Parts: sequence; structure tokens; C-alpha cells
Amino acid sequence: MKKDKFTHWAILQKALDKESLSRQEIACLLESSPGQETDSLFKTARQLRKNYFDNKIFLYGFVYNSTHCRNNCQFCYYRKDNTTSLRYSKSRTEILDISCKLAESGVHLIDLTMGESVSLHKNNVEQVQKLCNIISDIKSQTHLPVMVSPGVLSGWALRQMADSGADFYACYQETHNPELFSQLRTGQSFSERLAVKQKAAEFNLLIEEGILCGVGETLKDVIDSFDVMKTLNIDQTRVMGFVPQMGTPMENHPVADIKMELIILAVLRLLFPDRLIPASLDVEGVSGLAKRLDAGANVVTSIVPAGKGLAGVAQNSLDIEDSRRTVAQVKKILLSCGNYEIARPEMYNAWITQRKKDKLNFLIPLQNLKAI
Repeated sequence: MKKDKFTHWAILQKALDKESLSRQEIACLLESSPGQETDSLFKTARQLRKNYFDNKIFLYGFVYNSTHCRNNCQFCYYRKDNTTSLRYSKSRTEILDISCKLAESGVHLIDLTMGESVSLHKNNVEQVQKLCNIISDIKSQTHLPVMVSPGVLSGWALRQMADSGADFYACYQETHNPELFSQLRTGQSFSERLAVKQKAAEFNLLIEEGILCGVGETLKDVIDSFDVMKTLNIDQTRVMGFVPQMGTPMENHPVADIKMELIILAVLRLLFPDRLIPASLDVEGVSGLAKRLDAGANVVTSIVPAGKGLAGVAQNSLDIEDSRRTVAQVKKILLSCGNYEIARPEMYNAWITQRKKDKLNFLIPLQNLKAI
């Protein structure tokens, strides 16, 4: 496709008019040049967000309750073989205390994240029930929706979590290029990780999918990820820029180009205008929040309270113990931006309820996933 300002504008107008974009048109947007093209892309993303969510922003409290993991992902600080990483497991009492504090501060959801456990993966009944009890207790004590990120689990375990009150299941593929996946998530099954999201959706769990940029992906890979997300009918989608981690095989890999992360985020908003798209505090901390909102995000994730011994993921300590990853600090940034408001809890709960109703009759044909 010949790229000029008129073509670029015409593609953005198609998105505003709710018309589907071709892969070629999406590639054109991903190649937006700095200045007028990128500015117009971000402006369109903000307009589409406003059409569905007005200027309201949702906040997620982050509880990384266990940093022990059975996997050896090449990019992750908490990979099994990294002897330099911080390891801990929070008790039920600690998790509930942290969750209640986050709820009191004004978050809309509790994001219960953990490394992938061998016992959970192998259907250890006692450990699955332990996690389910924690989910149930968080729901009853905070009255907030709960997201869980336990890695690849069986259908039985997913059903138990759904029955215990979990609302969201987050499981990031990082890339939908099987070859690149095998390089990043060493020893893991591409198809198994993809299919578990379909299984979770069958139990009416909302699905968050995510991609990692700056790890050797091509434009085709990124567009393929968009296509898979459409097939999965994801409810929340994110992109995060790669941050090198000490003690990992990729510790000397270049940090991701944040400009590309922002462009991908904006294109996600064009393709999924009515979905939740996070601006994570886990890449650049609070200093990177405004630019991600400017690109079309409508959720602030990785809000972590100080003094609780919690870590982040991409940045395990950035802005945490100096109380910068808090609701109070996020409010200040939203105020300084001048055009955002924290949504009322009722608005977020209504979105969750309606989204679940809309998906009751939607089932991902298994052959669609097998064809990916």
C-alpha cells in the first residue's frame, strides 16, 4: 500500500466509522512516522476510547503473591533458574490484608498474580482449593472483581476458580509466532497455552491476553497477534515493552522502543475500541503513565502498596517502596493531565456484568485455534 498522509487519514477514519481494517492497513498504522502521523493515530485512539468509556479510567490493585515459578522463560526475572531473583510466597492473611488495603484506597479490581506452580499445574486438589478459598475470601471482604494469573491450568482447576468468584483469567502468550514463542517460553507448549484461554472462556471467565514487544517480533507477528485476539474474543488486551532482567539469558538484550509499544497500544484501541486496555506501571513506573493514557489506554495496572514486601514483574522494585505506585499518586497524574477521571465502581462492575452476558453465547470454535 502506498503510504501518504491521505491514506493514513483514510485508515483512521475507517476505524472511527467502525469499519474493519485490513492487515495491510494495520501495517500502515504500525509504521506511523513520528510527528503528525503518530499524533493523529493517538488522537483517534483517544476518540474511540471516549466513545465507549468517556474520560473514565479504571484502577487495578496488584498482588504478586508468589514469585516461585516452574517455568524458565528467557525474559523473566522470576524464571526458575534465576538464582538472583527475589523469592517469596505470601500467606492467606497477608494477601487478604493487602487486598483490603487496596480496596480501601479505591481500586476497581484485585489482580492476584503468581508464578506458575507445579502443584497447581498438576491439579493438586489441596493447592487448588487453597487458591480458590483465597479468591472467595477476597471477593467477600473487598466486594471487588478478582483477576487471577496462575499460568496454564486444567479445565477442572479453571472451573473451581470460576465457581469461587474469579472474574478474569490472565494468560499472556507474549507472541503468537510459535517459533518465537519457543525461544521466549522455553519448554512450554504454544498450543496448550493458547487453548487454555478458550477453556477459561467456557466457564465465563473474562480473558486478558498480552504481547511483549521488543523481543525480535516482526510487524507480521504483531498483526498475527491481533488476529488471534479477535478469534479469542478477548476482553482485555495489553502490550508491554521488554525490559532486560538481571540473571536471565536476555539480560543484555536491548530495551524495547517505547514509541513502538505506544503505537501498538493505540492500534489495539482502534481494533478493540470497547475493550479494556491497560497502561502498566510496571515498565516505566508512574513517569510513563500519561503517555500510555494518551495512546488510548483506559486501565492503570500494577498499583502496588508500599511496605508489604511485594514485587513488580517487569520492574520488580520501581516506584513501589517510595509509595509512588499508589492510587493517590495515580490521581495526581490524572489531575495533571486535566481530562481524565477515575470511574465510579458501579461503572466498572456494570462493564464486567454486561461483558459476561454478551459472551454467554459466544464459543470459540476449536478449529479456529488449531488453525493458528
